[in-house]
Amino acid sequence: MSAHQPPPLSQSFGYGIVLGLGAAFALGMIGTTWALKRYQNEVQTSEMFSTAGRTVKTGLVASAVVSSWTWAATLLQSSGIAYRYGVSGPFWYASGATVQILLFATLAIELKRRAPNAHTFLEVIRARYGVYAHVTFMVFGLFTNILVTAMLLTGGSAVVTSLTGVPTAAACFLLPIGVIVYTMFGGIKATFLTDYIHTVIILVIIFIFAFTTYATSSILGSPAAVWDALQGATERHPVAGNAGGSYLTMQSREGAIFFVINIVGNFGTVFCDNGYYNKAIAASPVSALPGYVLGGLSWFAIPWLAATTMGLACLSLETHPSFPTFPNRMPDADVSAGLVLPNAAVALLGKGGAACTLLLIFMAVTSASSAELIAVSSIFTYDMYQTYINPKATGKSLIWMSHACVIAFGFIMAAISTGFYYAGVSMGYLYLLMGVIVSSAVLPASLTLLWKKQNVWAVTLSPILGLICSLTAWLVTTKKESGVITVKTSGANNPMLAGNVVALLAPCLFIPILTYAFGPDNYDYESMRAIRRADDHDVAQEAHVDLDLVPGEHRDAAAEELERKQLDRAAFISRLITVIMTIILLVLWPMPMYGSGYIFSKKFFTGWVSVGILWLFFSAVCVGLYPLWEGRHSMAHTFKSIFYDITGRGKITPAVEAPRQGSDDNVSSKERMPMKS
Repeated sequence: MSAHQPPPLSQSFGYGIVLGLGAAFALGMIGTTWALKRYQNEVQTSEMFSTAGRTVKTGLVASAVVSSWTWAATLLQSSGIAYRYGVSGPFWYASGATVQILLFATLAIELKRRAPNAHTFLEVIRARYGVYAHVTFMVFGLFTNILVTAMLLTGGSAVVTSLTGVPTAAACFLLPIGVIVYTMFGGIKATFLTDYIHTVIILVIIFIFAFTTYATSSILGSPAAVWDALQGATERHPVAGNAGGSYLTMQSREGAIFFVINIVGNFGTVFCDNGYYNKAIAASPVSALPGYVLGGLSWFAIPWLAATTMGLACLSLETHPSFPTFPNRMPDADVSAGLVLPNAAVALLGKGGAACTLLLIFMAVTSASSAELIAVSSIFTYDMYQTYINPKATGKSLIWMSHACVIAFGFIMAAISTGFYYAGVSMGYLYLLMGVIVSSAVLPASLTLLWKKQNVWAVTLSPILGLICSLTAWLVTTKKESGVITVKTSGANNPMLAGNVVALLAPCLFIPILTYAFGPDNYDYESMRAIRRADDHDVAQEAHVDLDLVPGEHRDAAAEELERKQLDRAAFISRLITVIMTIILLVLWPMPMYGSGYIFSKKFFTGWVSVGILWLFFSAVCVGLYPLWEGRHSMAHTFKSIFYDITGRGKITPAVEAPRQGSDDNVSSKERMPMKS
């Protein structure tokens, strides 16, 4: 909020949300983990902790993709871009970050085809190229996880401070606590289940904001009123580089620069983040492709509608006495810190809007943080500890290591994020910087699964050389444009554009040169298929459960052959879908509107908003209702078993039967009679 105005919510409310909700999720997941172990045989083996038995279905995969990709920046940064550039900003943000998820679906299928037993993508790198490439990509993977988590905590803590007055440093340390607890107890399955809950809550709050702004608000209340207010904003402070200076056009020079930065940076944060590979690994073979495609398309509506609503509402309400900084415009530092959405919410709904925003950001931060915790835990457990320290590690020791890494990384990132805050590094700065640091690893990582000729020299050296080039381009451009290198000057659009583009494209030059200079490979992918699962017999024995009863552990040759056929078919479909959707979202839809310089009429703007609301309803069906339908048999079995336990009739146990490929549930429809236990 503004310096002269107190926060709309009390500190006690802020602590209650951050600590109370975190504790509620932690207790809920501890109870859920117990129920899954007792009634579904889901013992927390090392495999179950990291891969959920590789049995997660389409709906949960889609909701997990949406939740993991809905960072604090998804809502805060996109609203800030809308505030700066108008209607083009939300679309550039959404389309520039959706194509990576759609393209990643192809890589997810290839990963499951080439390395069906892998726990992390880095295992695949080591299986093909050996130690040096493995260490290189381990560093880039950790860079990605550190930057993403830091961005989540810096953005989230800034909003908590703005709305409640809770000190930023305290928010940085308190936000991860509940996430650490429920992730430690439930593993990746906990992240899938909490991701679902988080996603549903986020969708509901965005609906509240959209219907308030465009239907029920006494200040705005319709797309026509927002259009009129944006016309007034254009007259007061036209946007340099926009057609006619208007906020109601897709032709925006600075918006287009952000679009390129956004595309490049998000390639790095998806293709180099082990969390996305973890979800692909955890998906059942028939669910990986539809899960990622539905997840990507469902996610598109979230930043598009949220920013079209709150970013434009912020512009529209700046001249109204309810606006927190009235009569002044928002300072640029507040925009970069992500305070556009909170200010708009307070102006629209008062304390209710502040509470909704706090809940929204809490959900976005914690859901994405849990995925990062699992990603880092998997890297240290399988790629460092089991590979180089204790190759004969038992399942029990692997679980212990996973738990230790979750705790350590959570608190280390809290300290790093606090340091960023005191150094003046904001969420917006980190968002633009990510691509400069990590995007040089995107192409060599992808070609590991897609091109058999890439050799060890190319995969090891091209990310490092690309990083050197991107840092050089970024800092030289900063120095040339501003004469001095500071946080503010290096965070400008042109230096970030130079660094991001060089990072992504430099390996296009280095990979073929290094590959053919040192001789191309002719790889057969057999060493990837030779990756084996961990031995969890000790964990299952201690839990008094037959390991073959644990989901994902019972496998036979016929099931594996069926999986291969399904994945071969999915590989072709994924390539077709991703190419078509990428062309639509990046070219066919936005470019004619950009080139024409069309300024939205009142009717066109109304239609634009209506499409966004309808798309969010589609998202709600895909990631809100479909997972419930898909898991109806499992839930019915669990609730029935709990009832039998409570009434003293024993428990129903699933029949010993391998999971049926292509079925709509993980649990056999056959059940044993109630047993006393």
